[in-house]
Amino acid sequence: MPTTAPTTGGRATLAARALTKRYDGRTALAGISFELEQGELAAIIGPNGAGKTTLLSILAGVLQPSAGELSHSIEQIGWVPQQPALYSKLSVAENLRLFAHLEKLAEPEAAVERMLAQTGLGERADEEVGKLSGGNQQRVNIAIGLLREPVAVLLDEPSASLDPRQRERLWDFIGGLAERGTTVVFSTHNVAEVERYADRVLVLVDGELLFTGTPRELAQTVGGEEGDLEAAFVRFLHARGH
Repeated sequence: MPTTAPTTGGRATLAARALTKRYDGRTALAGISFELEQGELAAIIGPNGAGKTTLLSILAGVLQPSAGELSHSIEQIGWVPQQPALYSKLSVAENLRLFAHLEKLAEPEAAVERMLAQTGLGERADEEVGKLSGGNQQRVNIAIGLLREPVAVLLDEPSASLDPRQRERLWDFIGGLAERGTTVVFSTHNVAEVERYADRVLVLVDGELLFTGTPRELAQTVGGEEGDLEAAFVRFLHARGH
């Protein structure tokens, strides 16, 4: 069982210290440490099998680490997995209401109304989720993760199945969360999204955190030019033998 680390001070709302996860002798995460501030939008990138989903799942309390400490309680975190946990035959409002009751919120109806307003889905409250566009389904998925008004929300590949216009609308929404003070952590294979939206990037490879800093700083580590983070990321991996 992990212990809870003391608050890191300043405006840090999400911090990990030496997080490690082992499966049958294999190390999936090796001593991951970082801290993120209130309202920061952080991207986790890395090759397939790097440990991105494992890290997010531990931060969300879905998995227990083999060792390490977290600065937060599970109740402070909103978790949005890649596969939406939605009931397609229920309406938007009914999905939110169901999860509000499952979360045992003190005022479930108030939470539903708040999330309909915050996500801009009020006009679609009575529509079946299964009939919504992929972008609107993802907004419902995120709304469920925000029902408890968490200090941080974790998103696993939030735009993976969306078309360009849906992605743009989704990132406008996610950016608004960060502007209102919610710390946002997302994993992605789309490095262009990292360059455009992230304040901080964490590079994870084979379970090790090889870099944490701004996208610009990542490019600078390999002499990359601003505006070509993907090429810089590939050079970064090659320089470290990956």
